[in-house]
Amino acid sequence: MPEIICRRIDEQRPSEDGEVGERVLVDRLWPESMRRPHGAPFDEWLREVAPSVELQRWYGHNPHQFGEFRRRYLTELGDQRHKYAAARLRGLAEDRGLTLLTAAQDVDHSHTAVLAEWLTEPRSHDERRPDAAPPKPGRTAPGFRPPGHRAAVSAAVANLNAGALAFVMGTGIVSTALYVNGAGAGTASAVLLWVALAGFAVLVPAYGWRLLRRRERFVADLLGPRAFAFLTLSISSNVLAARFVPDGHTAVAGAFLAFGTLAWVVLDYGIPLALITTLKRGPSLDQVNGTWFLWAVGSESVAVAAASLARVTPGHVLPVLAVVCWAAGLMQYLLTAALVLARLLARPVRPEGLMTSVWIFMGAAAIAVLAGVRLIALPPGSTMLSSPLIIGSSVVLWSFSSWLIPLLLALGVWRHALRRIPLRYELGWWNLVFPVGMYAVTTHELGRATATSWMTSVGRWEVWIAAGFWAVVFAGMAAAKLRPRPATGHGPAGAGQAARPRSTASTAPKALP
Repeated sequence: MPEIICRRIDEQRPSEDGEVGERVLVDRLWPESMRRPHGAPFDEWLREVAPSVELQRWYGHNPHQFGEFRRRYLTELGDQRHKYAAARLRGLAEDRGLTLLTAAQDVDHSHTAVLAEWLTEPRSHDERRPDAAPPKPGRTAPGFRPPGHRAAVSAAVANLNAGALAFVMGTGIVSTALYVNGAGAGTASAVLLWVALAGFAVLVPAYGWRLLRRRERFVADLLGPRAFAFLTLSISSNVLAARFVPDGHTAVAGAFLAFGTLAWVVLDYGIPLALITTLKRGPSLDQVNGTWFLWAVGSESVAVAAASLARVTPGHVLPVLAVVCWAAGLMQYLLTAALVLARLLARPVRPEGLMTSVWIFMGAAAIAVLAGVRLIALPPGSTMLSSPLIIGSSVVLWSFSSWLIPLLLALGVWRHALRRIPLRYELGWWNLVFPVGMYAVTTHELGRATATSWMTSVGRWEVWIAAGFWAVVFAGMAAAKLRPRPATGHGPAGAGQAARPRSTASTAPKALP
């Protein structure tokens, strides 16, 4: 269950971990005590999720009318005016939890309390009757029957993270790393390839189902600050295409490349267009995050797969596609790096908000190096660029990605050791597996292309580090899936303590009314 905290926006923030996830202002009006817009103590402002003006005027913050207010507001959360913002808020809550901010003095009798109850309700909000009583701690709903496996799967797909295919990306690149390493790692490489294929076969249909059956929430993610995570669909397909080429499965590799290129064209243009043209967002540099580097990684993944396949198939289309995507990816990387660095250096960074996706900063540079190595292996004259130019650019990018590693490790120490953010499994760890695996492959292949023996030797050791790291993250994922979840009065467990959002407006947490 997502953890929800309700807090007054003018309340002094705790020095330790007294908040969770994103800080979202859910009031319709800007707080009078705050200046616009710099220095706002929150990550996002979702004014559309607040109660209608008519309902707020009727309620007038009268605690005696809270029961009827709650019923009417739950009804409003399902109408067309609230659907986008409500879906966006639910997606944020399911990702890492939420801190809901309001200017109301009585938080426990405000719309934030109703929102927190609605977000922690396991059942779909479309199934919930607005006049139903709030969940009672330790009670089970009358006539409740635990949902079956089908309902559990349906809920998991409905809540599917936009970047879920990062698992396939990380597994696929570590399989590639083991393959290029040789030294008896062929079996392990094949096993990881099959694991990646299984993940791809399960997750891609799940994306399609979610688009068809949960369109509002899908679109809400697509218009959010982590929309670039959808590019994992294209990247994972291209990583698998490049992995199949050395095995001689050119037809399979071509099919994955075609799918990955089509997804890249749609998303590489569609996501920026959606973010530019939508008005349902707060323009803020604070929305920039590490997943934006997937914009460049998507282009470079097409270049790697196309250049790999061009080595074993005739024609001029694949070499041209590879070099164009390589060059476009470089420009996208430079533009994104400028935005992310401006965000990290010019705006406050909270340790709980510093996700592992920032490692894609390094991975995006590394995959550009691998694409360059694949390009120089093509016949002379087919790439429209000279080999010295490509090699020189690749060496510069590899050096920069190497320089980034100590900085990223230091940020990890600051986040987990100094600021005591719990070191537990989350999907974002696969955003770290992919850069580590990609850097290992890049070091090995660049050393071989430039006849630099020490680089090739270092790359072999890095391959085993990447494989070990994959095993640790995979074990953490398996343990998280197998770990029993707290029982809830309406949830799958069918009994036990109801999930209760925490409110810091008073000294002790209170159950929602």
